[in-house]
Amino acid sequence: MNGLLAILARDLRLASRRPTEALMPVVFFVVAASLFPFGVGPEPAMLKQIAPGIVWVCALLSSMLSLGSMYAGDHADGSLEQMLISGISAVEIAAAKSLAHWFMSGLPLIVVSPLLGLLFDMAPDSIGIMMLGLIIGTPVLSLLGSMGSALTLGLRNNAILILLIVLPLCIPVLIFGAGAVSAYEVGLAPDGHFYLLGALLLLSALGAPVATAAALRISV
Repeated sequence: MNGLLAILARDLRLASRRPTEALMPVVFFVVAASLFPFGVGPEPAMLKQIAPGIVWVCALLSSMLSLGSMYAGDHADGSLEQMLISGISAVEIAAAKSLAHWFMSGLPLIVVSPLLGLLFDMAPDSIGIMMLGLIIGTPVLSLLGSMGSALTLGLRNNAILILLIVLPLCIPVLIFGAGAVSAYEVGLAPDGHFYLLGALLLLSALGAPVATAAALRISV
């Protein structure tokens, strides 16, 4: 745990020194979601109906923006190799990197999401359901994204490969996250969607760091 916390603190300090790069996912999230009313029309009923899907799609794409640089900088300057031979478990390194990515991309999206809910005229209860889904689902995006970033480490133009690897794995998170809000708005209980999101989070938390650690050893 000491190694995990040390790497987490290091990555957060590095992110605080590059605020523009750290805020880019949030800016993309807000701008992309704000453009949808111009494209599909200003009709409140339609915007309210598609709002959960828009928010989740934008959250998924924003979390992908910083995946390419999750390990690339440390790999380029030799820091990643030093971490792997320092005695810290590769699983701890992968978990710390995923957690740092969630703090820098997932958590800000959760904080900003109520503003987008108000923009699409969502009810306060629906906004709460959407935020709860994001709280459970965004860590899955970071864990799976970490695995994709490690698998493509050292390859040229790896951003496209990361998208091809990670996006299909994240589709269930998108479906259940948006489906929870849609189910609530038609009078159904959203519990089943949350249970499935929780199961995906549990599976990702148990399996993704192990797979990421193996990919890091192969790449380095």
